[in-house]
Amino acid sequence: MSWNSWGEFWAMGGYGLYVWGSYGLCALVFLLEPILAKSRHNRAIRQIRDAG
Repeated sequence: MSWNSWGEFWAMGGYGLYVWGSYGLCALVFLLEPILAKSRHNRAIRQIRDAG
């Protein structure tokens, strides 16, 4: 696929909102998952420590 301008590139043939929205959502998930995993890990460690 070739684009004649940056505007055409961002529009992605009319599917730009879907394409860039999908990339944005995936990037958000990729950024949040390690943070949430660390939080869950710390919570589990704290619960184990408090139970023992």
